[in-house]
Amino acid sequence: MFGYRKGAFTDAKTDKPGRFDRAKGGTLFLDEIGDVPRPVQVKLLRALQEKTYEPLGSDAPVAADARIIAATNRNIAALVESGAFRKDLYYRINTMTLRLPSLAQRRGDIPLLAAHFLAHLNATNHRDVTGFSDEAMAALMRYAFPGNVRELENVVHHAFILCTGGIIEPRHLPEEVNVPSSKQAPADLTPEEFEANRIRSALEENRYSRSGTAKQLGINPATLWRKMKRLGIE
Repeated sequence: MFGYRKGAFTDAKTDKPGRFDRAKGGTLFLDEIGDVPRPVQVKLLRALQEKTYEPLGSDAPVAADARIIAATNRNIAALVESGAFRKDLYYRINTMTLRLPSLAQRRGDIPLLAAHFLAHLNATNHRDVTGFSDEAMAALMRYAFPGNVRELENVVHHAFILCTGGIIEPRHLPEEVNVPSSKQAPADLTPEEFEANRIRSALEENRYSRSGTAKQLGINPATLWRKMKRLGIE
């Protein structure tokens, strides 16, 4: 986090810049801030409060000049109450809070994220799996994804490995996603219902702009219009 100076320990042959030094004048992203041990929390608080820190083996403070963005999936307030997280550090980093809803609460993102993960897998594995069948996508849309985006990425990777053709089918999905369970949304959708819900959701997100909706769905505006007429979406 804070680096070290030459000679700080046996193998310290040269100075080693830390994360704060490398982020000088920019932004430092601290992932899983709730898991930072208390000794590091003390040093982190000083860097944020006093704008200085001391690399290991240094006898002089170094100016800290980095904007901090921290993320966690843990309840920091509960950690503060239990004493696992310093209250003063919590209030110092809690200047602006953004709460990201679970994937189950923003199902309109599932097709976009699934397409993104699939494109990445195609590029890194030199394959051409073109997409998901309507039935496979409907299964993804029904599933609650308790593991959120990381679970969706793993599900797409699982299907990608099993898919030997050009399109991912329900049989390529993990059993818990493909088979109705208590983790899934209660209603089973037909492909037409799924497509209609997907379009309505995208329309709402784009304030009923057909051009914006078509761009989000990755289709031509004329194609979107035909789909809306066929599905009875005004």
